[in-house]
Amino acid sequence: MPRAPLRRRLALGLVLAVACGAALQQLLTAVEPGPALPWLLAATVLLVAVAAWLLAGRVLRPLSRLLRSLQGVVLSYRDGDFSATVASARDDEFGELVRLHAALGAALREQRQHLAQRELLLDTVVQNTPAALVLTDAAGRIVHANIAARQLLGGGRSLEGSDWQALLQHGPPPLQPAVAGGDDTLFGVEIDGSEETFHLLQRGFRLQGRPHRLHLFRRMTRELSRQEVATWKRVLRVISHELNNSLAPISSLSHSGAELLRRGDAARVEQVLAGIGERARHLHAFIDGYARFAKLPAPRPEAVDWPPFVAGLQAQQPFALAAPLPAEPGRFDAPQVEQALINLLKNAAEAGGPPGEVTLTVTATPRDWRFEVADRGTGMSDAVLAQALLPFYSTKRSGTGLGLALAREIAEAHGGHVALRRRAGGGMVVTLTIARAPAVQ
Repeated sequence: MPRAPLRRRLALGLVLAVACGAALQQLLTAVEPGPALPWLLAATVLLVAVAAWLLAGRVLRPLSRLLRSLQGVVLSYRDGDFSATVASARDDEFGELVRLHAALGAALREQRQHLAQRELLLDTVVQNTPAALVLTDAAGRIVHANIAARQLLGGGRSLEGSDWQALLQHGPPPLQPAVAGGDDTLFGVEIDGSEETFHLLQRGFRLQGRPHRLHLFRRMTRELSRQEVATWKRVLRVISHELNNSLAPISSLSHSGAELLRRGDAARVEQVLAGIGERARHLHAFIDGYARFAKLPAPRPEAVDWPPFVAGLQAQQPFALAAPLPAEPGRFDAPQVEQALINLLKNAAEAGGPPGEVTLTVTATPRDWRFEVADRGTGMSDAVLAQALLPFYSTKRSGTGLGLALAREIAEAHGGHVALRRRAGGGMVVTLTIARAPAVQ
């Protein structure tokens, strides 16, 4: 049988209370004053109070039971148990509350099940990926490590809870400086008697409101070998193309010169020889560029005063300074760094943006010197960005693909690196970093 709404039952109780009060007043009016009146009044009030208490308990008992049940279910939800429910067949406001609460519990259970399935799928993917993944917390403890990480760093044993720095100290020697650098980098490790190249990616983020750091080690040996073969094929194509472009005219001009000499036309032979000389000089410059890249000498650091160094750059390739120069003199191989920066500035000028938007920024950090060349050109696609630093890779029809590669070689020879990123608002930023060379005592 449907229950009356709570408002109706409370109104009925109030009417009964008023009726009892009126009856009490009539009773007291009908009784003559006397010694027994106070006792009669006290007994009547006590009787009414007991009746009110029992009636209130009768009305509020279901509500109390329901609130205790809901409290227990909420505590279960807090502990992550969404299986608890409240059973009630009431057909009033409390019944509607119970039904809504049951619907909430069902929705939470369904979401929990979906999350568990997604976490299982994510864990399966992470555990079976060939890249070694290590997640550390702010205290330097390993929170998670997949199967590849356990094989690479722990000999197959579990790494959760281990100290990250202690693990690095007992790991392969190149591992610790690569991680300490804090940047994405390539490094080599000897495994089972062969050299393996790894790409290290490091990112910081917040997990459940706390700082964590992700270290991802990806084997690059096979990919680099494939890229090396592709690079050599590209080199052979470029060299073959350039040699044919020079040797074919030289062969044709030589034949023409021999024919002119046979005819006795010595006046035109000089022009033919000049053409042969021009093609030979072009071929010599082409081969010399490759030779300089292949035979880059070791850097010879020396003190560098910034104003004349920058003025020399501007005389060869115009640009604007985006920030004041450091007050402290630099120390590096000035000719090599100058050549690297000229290559970067020339690429920026040829990127398709306004010439006045090509800028150079020189900054000093406690560990290195940082040069940033920025432009407002057309930028790079993802495919070009991934291969831009490879030797002999070029998107220009007449390019040799040595500009960025040579800059990278010079930076790495100085203990630094070259990084490329897209610029907000369009264009590119190329950062060349070189380590600070120790001063000569």
